[in-house]
Amino acid sequence: MGSVSEPKWSKLDNAAKIFPSTSSKKDPKVFRFSCELTEQVDGQVLQFALDRTMEKFPFYRSVLKKGLFWYYFEDSTRRPVVQPEVLPPCAPIYSADQKGLLFRVSFYARRINLEVYHAISDGTGALHFLRTLTYYYLLERHSADFLAGPPAFDYDASQSQKRDDSFSRYYEKKPKAYQSKAVKAYHQYGERWPDNRISIVEGRMSVQALLALSHRYHATLTEFLTALLILSIRQTMGLRETSRPVVITIPVNLRNYFPSDTARNFFSVINLGYDFSRQAPSLEEAVVFVRERFQAQLTADNLKKRIDELSALEHNLLTQLVPLILKDPVLRVADYLAERGITAAFSNVGKVAMPLEMAKYIDSFHVFTSTARLQACMCSFQDHFTISFSSPFVSTDVQRAFFRQLTAEGIAVEVMSNQEQFVL
Repeated sequence: MGSVSEPKWSKLDNAAKIFPSTSSKKDPKVFRFSCELTEQVDGQVLQFALDRTMEKFPFYRSVLKKGLFWYYFEDSTRRPVVQPEVLPPCAPIYSADQKGLLFRVSFYARRINLEVYHAISDGTGALHFLRTLTYYYLLERHSADFLAGPPAFDYDASQSQKRDDSFSRYYEKKPKAYQSKAVKAYHQYGERWPDNRISIVEGRMSVQALLALSHRYHATLTEFLTALLILSIRQTMGLRETSRPVVITIPVNLRNYFPSDTARNFFSVINLGYDFSRQAPSLEEAVVFVRERFQAQLTADNLKKRIDELSALEHNLLTQLVPLILKDPVLRVADYLAERGITAAFSNVGKVAMPLEMAKYIDSFHVFTSTARLQACMCSFQDHFTISFSSPFVSTDVQRAFFRQLTAEGIAVEVMSNQEQFVL
């Protein structure tokens, strides 16, 4: 009589360890990628595509479990089921009481939605999943177009590469570096949406027009838009509130600096603090400030130091021996202190690539996230650039100021929102 093999388990990567301890109804740590097609989504075909995608991403069958010292992933045989979209955007996925999968796939009209709990993947890893899902969907939905064979797809990482914990692979034990004390940043306050809902305000514009505008300011697209966000927040601040800096936190895809094909988390963050009590409320000056900070912080050496600093705590023997029941509250306090130093978040996923043969069936890609504060996420497909603001606040003054500055610079912006009262 054969023995039943134990389910395979794996550690959470360094970035993922904070999420189970700090997830809440207020911020469930869920983000959404969407692919908007040029036609209505067929749910049955999407389920077929999801089944094929899971063969390429078996790690996404993992469930999150609680151990004595750490949370961990355990492989499962659960089959994800596609559903029509009925839940609010970025509704909670992880629940300590229910050992379910850590992502969901839904559809509405022309959109395919992938929502992911951040512990299992970052934006780049999730985007690989959605691109693969869309690829198999279009391959099946328009099979007559591909009788000669499927088009080439540019993500062919092996199972071990997709499952790789790249933080551990690049970690080196180094002497502890001095860390400057975080300042308390300006925070937006005001009426919040009930039931922990978030508002989504999305702007769509031309990539080429936006690049041309950024280059006029001698900046990259991300640098220019970060500066624009800083100035937009300033327009909503009272004079006394300028005593605290506007601090923007920006996720950095570490795959751009260290070779990795992982579909798990592999990112860091940089923080940019603009102090209006000492610096001018000028877009030109803000662009120069952001550009200089980007150039100083976005180097392989600095990012490697950050990997080593964060991973050192995880590998500390004392930390490893502390029971999880004690680690959870400590991590929640650490997260609270870190949040005090952040005004808003700004994330650029970058260009989304799909096979040219499938491009005619795709209109655009979109990304946004659950949040307890203002957050902006952006991505592009061909010449369609989308930036999505998610916020728990009823007020959309920052979003309105942001898009008005763009239109004042000559950029044609199409704005959409899940809140009908938004007016540009």
